Amino acid sequence: MEPPTMNPVVEPLSWMLGTWLSDPPGAGTFPTLQPFQYLEEVYISHVGQPVLNFSFNAFHPDTRKPMHRECGFIRLKPDTNKVAFVSAQNTGIVEVEEGEVNGQELCITSHSIARISFAKEPHVEQITRKFRLNSEGKLEQTVSMATTTQPMTQHLHITYKKVTP
Repeated sequence: MEPPTMNPVVEPLSWMLGTWLSDPPGAGTFPTLQPFQYLEEVYISHVGQPVLNFSFNAFHPDTRKPMHRECGFIRLKPDTNKVAFVSAQNTGIVEVEEGEVNGQELCITSHSIARISFAKEPHVEQITRKFRLNSEGKLEQTVSMATTTQPMTQHLHITYKKVTP
């Protein structure tokens, strides 16, 4: 079967498409956590709709045990650079982030965050993400967050190399 034609609405995000693997391992830190490293596989695809599909799957670098997981959709408002990022996470958080794509950089900030009733505290109150394609053709992601006990602080930084288009 022939792959679907990309919807022109998502063309400004086409630089994100593909399968990406962390290279080197990502780095995580936060005032309430011990610094840590992680591996991550990212799948960003389309099925011809005006939306991208994504999944982020993190693993412990030594044991390869699953860690953080999230999946969702990236939508563009037609004829603008306005972007919505909708994500469901295995931690029980569901979020909508909104922002803008400018060239090969996407900056988004949480618009709404919901969580399961028994989510672990402290609760995440705000998230920002920045994706960018660097000069080496690698995808970088930086995530910052604020919780009920901590102000906005960088939490994650990772660089991915593309393994499939």
